[in-house]
Amino acid sequence: MMKLTDRFGRTVDYLRISITDRCDFRCVYCMAEDMTFLPRNQILSLEEIYILAKTFVELGVKKIRITGGEPLVRKGALELFQKIGALNGLHELVLTTNGSQLVTAAPILKVANVKRLNISLDTLDAAKFKELTRTGDLQTVLNGIQAAKKEGFERIKLNAVILKNRNHAEVGDLVQFAIENELDISFIEEMPLGIVEKHNRAEAYYSSDEIRADLETRFVLQRSKDKTGGPSDYFNIPNTRTRVGFISPHSHNFCSTCNRVRLTVEGRLLLCLGNEHSVDLKKILRSPNFTSENLKQAIIDSMEIKPEKHEFNVKEQPIILRYMNMTGG
Repeated sequence: MMKLTDRFGRTVDYLRISITDRCDFRCVYCMAEDMTFLPRNQILSLEEIYILAKTFVELGVKKIRITGGEPLVRKGALELFQKIGALNGLHELVLTTNGSQLVTAAPILKVANVKRLNISLDTLDAAKFKELTRTGDLQTVLNGIQAAKKEGFERIKLNAVILKNRNHAEVGDLVQFAIENELDISFIEEMPLGIVEKHNRAEAYYSSDEIRADLETRFVLQRSKDKTGGPSDYFNIPNTRTRVGFISPHSHNFCSTCNRVRLTVEGRLLLCLGNEHSVDLKKILRSPNFTSENLKQAIIDSMEIKPEKHEFNVKEQPIILRYMNMTGG
């Protein structure tokens, strides 16, 4: 079996694919309120995405996460899940979603071999949910979570981006909701991607250590050895099925164990979320001289430019000007 290994000895076996930059929400930390989306000819076709997924699996990738934007708003997305889910050698197909489409999509995703879901949920307050997402409806997402639970996915995890003075006081309620619904939950420090008007990231920053201290006034957190192939640092809550994770790009850098690369919706292979090191795989795919061997070699060669670590600094203007919806969650 082939392996993708970078110059720091890290094996890359996890690919995150953004299949659309479009979303039915406009979360304040993710994108501007008035976004301009990419024209259709600049984004990868579903067939091109499938070719790339298949190629990465042949190169030893065992886990693929489909992201967006909101992946389920792309026409044909569910058929793509079915094709990727049937790839021989892929151990795990997972999805990150805002939950808005799950009432109808959950049964199809389960049949398509999607093992786990990550569902964004930053607040349980309907008015605040509307404020943070600008366009979202909390009840629709809660209904989607229940629909997903009914299908019996291997794990369902909530993802909450915590912003000081916006939703930081709700971390305990979010964990209680996760416990009651037998879900996992990860708290995420905001990542400085794209410049968003009327949003000061330094003022909004709330560290994982602060979140954990808040939670420990209400729950017992026991460090877990569980790993899901991603960057979460997990804790168990005794006598529950819930794991609490912390994703801490600022306060607890996790680059030394990075096993991930990202494919953007426009076909750029990003070697690091926090740097611009990338390879244009769309150009190779659309070349008149395209061969699968050329594509594989470009991916293998790209491991040489995977950086050792990101350079996030929440107090400075972002060095990364692309928005999260372009990169994939």
